[in-house]
Amino acid sequence: MNLRFVEAFYWVVTLRSVTRAAEKLHLTQSAMSSRIAALEQELGTLLLDRRDRQFRVTLAGQRFFGHAERLLALQREIRAELGASVAEPVLLRVGAFESALHSWLMDWVRQVHEAQPGMALELTVETSPVLVDQLARGTIDLAIAALPADGSGVRAMALPSMAMTFVGHAQRHRRRQWQLADIAAQDLLTFQRGSQPHVALLDLLSRAGLASPRIHTVSSISALAQLVEDGLGIATLPAAVVQRLSKRMPLRTLACDAVLPPLPVHLSWRIDPSSAAQRPVIDSLLGHLGVNPVNRKNR
Repeated sequence: MNLRFVEAFYWVVTLRSVTRAAEKLHLTQSAMSSRIAALEQELGTLLLDRRDRQFRVTLAGQRFFGHAERLLALQREIRAELGASVAEPVLLRVGAFESALHSWLMDWVRQVHEAQPGMALELTVETSPVLVDQLARGTIDLAIAALPADGSGVRAMALPSMAMTFVGHAQRHRRRQWQLADIAAQDLLTFQRGSQPHVALLDLLSRAGLASPRIHTVSSISALAQLVEDGLGIATLPAAVVQRLSKRMPLRTLACDAVLPPLPVHLSWRIDPSSAAQRPVIDSLLGHLGVNPVNRKNR
């Protein structure tokens, strides 16, 4: 049995799309369909129902899917035991939101690169909803976002959250202690509308009975920092990001009598039974953040 055909079937079912599976395996859609057809001919049964445009897996296909997953996992174990995977290049398709990018992500990427010099990185930086959608579609293999992904074949776990803080200009906002009412009187800058930091800010002001004259929403951390530098207001940003950016920009954390809720961080990944690199990469990320891989759920 040709395991490339088995792999094609596995990803078509996992991603529920011939097109998306073809994109993941870098094949044309016709080549992907040919592999599925060849596998069906060898097995003597239909695996996919092609009678209309709706995606359906036949009963035989559902039964074979479990076998396909085990076959790919066995192939991975054999290649690892015999050393066949040593020379294989590692393709790491990571999606991350900007808060990770501007704090610890690149340190981890350098760490992985030193451990695996043959690694090829595909890094996508997007908002959390987009990253969750891309993981579902199979265009990325691992997502670091404020939201967890779900779905068949997807695992997710919470990572250490990021403390959020009010950030002002180092010269313009020199007051030692700020009251939330004084901050609310300023123009406020935060993440895109509907994001966790945006909603958290609105809730904090509402519970204090305050309203800001203007709350500006920006999807880019770099743009938020630049706006603060240009004197356009006070921003809410992760403390770890401010610590890094303040080395080259006139930013300072503002001590306030009110505390912003932390920014949640989630790691989500799609199980790839054929990949010998996936588990070491995930364990490396967890180790970098001080999370014990042994204790994580849904391994």
